[in-house]
Amino acid sequence: MQTRQREHIAAVMEVAAAGPRAQADRRRDAVIRDSWRRCVHEHRLDPTRMQEAVILPSGRLREHQDQMEAFLHIARHGLEALYQQVAGMGYVVLLTDARGVTVDFLGDLQLDRTLRRAGLYLGADWSEEHAGTCGVGTCITTGEALTVHLDDHFDATHIPLTCTTAPVFDPLGRLTAVLDISALSAPEPKASQHLALQLVKIYAGHIENAGFLHRFREDWVLRLSGAPQFLDVDPEYLIALDASGRVIGHNRRAQRLLQDASGLAPLGRPLEALFDLPVGELGRFVQARPSEQRAVTLAGSGRLLFLSATPPPLRATSPARAVRERPPLPAPLAALSGGDPVLDRQIERAARLVDSPISLLVTGETGSGKEFFAKAVHASSGRRQRPFVAVNCAAIPETLIESELFGHLPGSFTGAGSRGKRGLIQEADGGTLFLDEIGDMPRPLQARLLRVLAEREVLPVGGSRPVPVDIRVIAATHCDLVALVREGRFRDDLYYRLCGAHFTLPPLRERRDLGDTIERLLALGAREAGQPVPQLGAQARERLLAHRWPGNLRELRNVLDYARSVCNDGRIEAEDLPDALGALPLPGGTRPAASPLPAGDANEEAAGLLRELRAAGWNVTEAARRLGLSRMTLYRRMKRWGIESPNRQDDPRLG
Repeated sequence: MQTRQREHIAAVMEVAAAGPRAQADRRRDAVIRDSWRRCVHEHRLDPTRMQEAVILPSGRLREHQDQMEAFLHIARHGLEALYQQVAGMGYVVLLTDARGVTVDFLGDLQLDRTLRRAGLYLGADWSEEHAGTCGVGTCITTGEALTVHLDDHFDATHIPLTCTTAPVFDPLGRLTAVLDISALSAPEPKASQHLALQLVKIYAGHIENAGFLHRFREDWVLRLSGAPQFLDVDPEYLIALDASGRVIGHNRRAQRLLQDASGLAPLGRPLEALFDLPVGELGRFVQARPSEQRAVTLAGSGRLLFLSATPPPLRATSPARAVRERPPLPAPLAALSGGDPVLDRQIERAARLVDSPISLLVTGETGSGKEFFAKAVHASSGRRQRPFVAVNCAAIPETLIESELFGHLPGSFTGAGSRGKRGLIQEADGGTLFLDEIGDMPRPLQARLLRVLAEREVLPVGGSRPVPVDIRVIAATHCDLVALVREGRFRDDLYYRLCGAHFTLPPLRERRDLGDTIERLLALGAREAGQPVPQLGAQARERLLAHRWPGNLRELRNVLDYARSVCNDGRIEAEDLPDALGALPLPGGTRPAASPLPAGDANEEAAGLLRELRAAGWNVTEAARRLGLSRMTLYRRMKRWGIESPNRQDDPRLG
């Protein structure tokens, strides 16, 4: 134990033993002293026992995230905007639930291990009962924004950290989340975190207001401000009314304003009890009149405020709303699953986001249907009449990918055409841009793509004037993007921008709807070929169900296409299946014989490549992951050394 830690433990014990009426330790805020006492006397924490941060396992973390999934989607943009403000200063951004568990996180993933050890990580439990005095836990207890700086922390393990937090309340005044920016180290003066405190309060307010407006989008919403110039730009107070004019929701600032004026909780009270304004006159605050002509007086205080009222949609004006049933899944998404519960859950989440502007990241093994999934999201959205443009970032040569994506002006580089070219991003304008194998995008181009996503405009090669674009971005990869970020091969800010919502598709061998999937792909292939759908014999079905499908849907589609082409009398029997079907590599099972090295070639690269392929059971995706290469690079090296895989089922249509 270090001297600083021993001194800190002694200070905590002294404050805890002194009691609230003892001479105050002027070095500590009253909030910190009170928290230290709570930790000892109420939470029964031992200041001499230093504990590492508690990180929940993924299953329990998912439970916490599921309980506030809709809110997380609303809050994500606010987290990204805040992170852009503080990332260069060494901060991470955390969002916790009301119990102190970190449910979202933005930070420098190259410091992944250090951040995880310090607890500045997804799944960390920062409740005061477990972690002692800390930014999140003490914010939850007090309901106030605050900074817990260095040795303000209760646990001596955490005294290098600075944590600045602000609460986020729901429209009924209940604390629903905590927004936190923290750093592994900071200057000694606590005043150094003053700007951090103002920033986190501002963005917590933005997130709170966004959640409020989403919840009451079908009710009367009143926006109020003390200054007419800011009424339509950044109103301070938000209030929701039902059809009878009673308050059914408010943001935190409005709650305090109204409660301070009347001494009563505003929920359920009529508008006339809060403002000198009959509910029947709300209509005159809807018109586009100058804001300085929309003044109202706060009842009980005489304070002058400026009001803008937004009426509900016509269907929501009735006080007795019809109970809305859960809408059915869009047909393109519903068609992806035959009843697999894991895939069904991903589809249900996607259905709620089909028309959301946030970007989607789809991960899964090669051939697991990532492009099918992206096309189904597009076909289920309001963009379905607009283009779906798929870009395989691994297949386009690195020297051409910039001009292919962004387009180019005439003669802008050697080999450029005389008429110029619209890039694939512009081709997707109004529709969906699908970026397959995004992990293989060259790092220099990642910055340009980030600008497109942030600014919604594209600058062609050789151009000086950006072109606005309206696109929905869905990215896909079989790689571990977080690992690539840690290695410095993928930008963390681009990762966070792409990962607005993350979907992981299960491999075919783990799906419970394999039988149904076989039937659907068999029918799909027959329709595309203009042929009748063949019957599937019992033994053929048994072999298909027993196979482990390392190539997933891609491999299954190729096997079925082959069998349909060679079968007789419209019936597929076991002998119509490829001879190599039973010899294909099974995860953890018997591996096929490997290709020998080219005769006489003792090249170490070729030998190492062959070793990795054998170890991966000739699963090219797995071998590429182990070697830190893209699949296309691995295929090129295999071709260079004359190494051939026994599994040659590579149909790019099913990526």
